[in-house]
Amino acid sequence: MRTRRPPAAPAARSHAPRGRAVPNVSSGVRHGLARVLSKAGVCSRSEAARWIAEGRVRVSGRIVRDPEFPIGQPAPPIEVDGQPMDAPQRLYLMLNKPRGVVTTTQDERGRDTVYRCFDGAGLPWIAPVGRLDKASEGLLLFSNDPQWAARLTDPETGPQKTYHVQVDRLPDEDTLAALRAGVEDEGEFLVAQAVRVLRSGDKTAWLEVVLDEGRNRHIRRLLAAFDLQVLRLVRVAIGGLLLGDLGKGQWRVLEVSDQQRLGAAAPG
Repeated sequence: MRTRRPPAAPAARSHAPRGRAVPNVSSGVRHGLARVLSKAGVCSRSEAARWIAEGRVRVSGRIVRDPEFPIGQPAPPIEVDGQPMDAPQRLYLMLNKPRGVVTTTQDERGRDTVYRCFDGAGLPWIAPVGRLDKASEGLLLFSNDPQWAARLTDPETGPQKTYHVQVDRLPDEDTLAALRAGVEDEGEFLVAQAVRVLRSGDKTAWLEVVLDEGRNRHIRRLLAAFDLQVLRLVRVAIGGLLLGDLGKGQWRVLEVSDQQRLGAAAPG
């Protein structure tokens, strides 16, 4: 078993962009052109870099092929494919991610991605807010609002996340307490904010695990440190927003009440 220590003190697709203007930045601050496009929510930064390299982007009427071309404030006129570069209407939605798909726009190994669930929907470019690994399932948020996504995923301001996890045996009370105390693994401190047994059978048990921040494969690594093998892992809630009865692979747009359940992370 690995050495434990107490926790440290808190210190898709692109379419022709339309809608709101490029977000303001502080006076005198300059950002690269690709980042400006990405922060406006019209595409990912890598996609913006491709557009720029292909000569599809003009700044003040001139084609720019450097993704790092500096853009200051007030921003000069920017065009994509001859159209003024404005941010699209903001979109916020939730998906019940099925097991076996990866949380990425394009997978270099050719595996199915979460975007398969949006085929034929005609959505503007959206990005996942956080991630679930290929073997995990459940509640996953998407948006084309980078500022909102950043608030959600910030450990200081983002909501807690709740998971139901099937493991290969019933942990005793000492193990549950150790999971709440945390463990160091590969130079990172992994801890569960809360953990309890939901139900158990002859050979397996279901746990409810709550995290206030999520590291790469956080729950799998934490449980493995105590010789618990994860059989299924389902995210069932983000803050007060519940997965509910949304079917596997199904999605819906977030309503105002859903935004309120996300608390301080809801867009203004």
